[in-house]
Amino acid sequence: MQNGLEDVIAAETQLSDVDGEAGRLIIRGVSLDQLVAGGTYEGVAALLLDGLMERSFDEAQLRNWLTEARTRTFVHIEAADAALLALPPVDAMRALIARLPDGEDFDTALALLAAPAVFLPAILRLQRGQKPIAPDAALPQAADILRMLTGRLPTREQTAALDTYLLTISDHGLNASTFASRVIASTRAGLTSSVLAALSALKGPLHGGAPGPVLDMLDAVRTPDNAGRWLADELDRGERLMGFGHRIYRVRDPRADALKGALKPLIASGQVDGARVELAEAVEAAALAILKARKPNRPLDVNVEFYTALLLEALSFPRQAFTGVFAIGRTVGWLAHAREQALDGRLIRPRSVYIGPLPAAA
Repeated sequence: MQNGLEDVIAAETQLSDVDGEAGRLIIRGVSLDQLVAGGTYEGVAALLLDGLMERSFDEAQLRNWLTEARTRTFVHIEAADAALLALPPVDAMRALIARLPDGEDFDTALALLAAPAVFLPAILRLQRGQKPIAPDAALPQAADILRMLTGRLPTREQTAALDTYLLTISDHGLNASTFASRVIASTRAGLTSSVLAALSALKGPLHGGAPGPVLDMLDAVRTPDNAGRWLADELDRGERLMGFGHRIYRVRDPRADALKGALKPLIASGQVDGARVELAEAVEAAALAILKARKPNRPLDVNVEFYTALLLEALSFPRQAFTGVFAIGRTVGWLAHAREQALDGRLIRPRSVYIGPLPAAA
């Protein structure tokens, strides 16, 4: 028995491989650095779902079908009443996703790919007292998300940055939310049930809820010259440094470099606060030095959350919505794993070891 199923192999998959020792992520035979070189959300979605649905398609076809699916799912925004809008964004998004049919076919998968991209911007606008913006069938997914969020057509750099984020976090091995998706799929419940289970796992602070606190850390540090002192005080109090360390990676998280690279065009074009970037770089350098000195035998490097926070802030997402944006990108991975499990796997039914009291002897 392994507590937390550490190193227990629970599935065979063709979808992604996470090499924690080498700091490498492969998605469907393509390395992350190859994917982010001009890749799009629709491209990685087509790659992940290829051969797992009853219909074949390419990136261009998927883009066209997704635009139609966004328009169809927008009608569910009418159900966003005051009680729903009082919830955190990810919970409100989950409630709207639960309205979708629970099928196992490609139309259901399309609706689930479109729904979080439509629901999250609309919820954020409604919570600010603004009118939601309907999808634009002429735009790809990343550009339309930003337009529905801000009411403005995004720049080329902004669209590319969000595309990079969405494909970077599209799939990542058998993490908690993906395992939840596969467990539900193994019962032959529908794809909507699998996505809802995965989203419920994702919102936990030990899984997908950490990028927002990275910004809280930057706010608390305030200035680059204060970074070392502030971080040392946090460690003295037994606190974790947000954005550093990972359950699998023993070296730098390759997704962190992909997202840092996605920020560079925004920085070069003046679309990111230069002082904010300078502060983040100072915090990164100070944290790595302190962690190496204090925990020399424990590899702790930058993880995906650190530059996720900076990138999503630059794209105008409020920090309380970061988990929801993560879900927009990861839903395709959840769907691919659910289909893989339904097609090739058995009902997931591990055993437990009973350690409770025994009945009294007669």
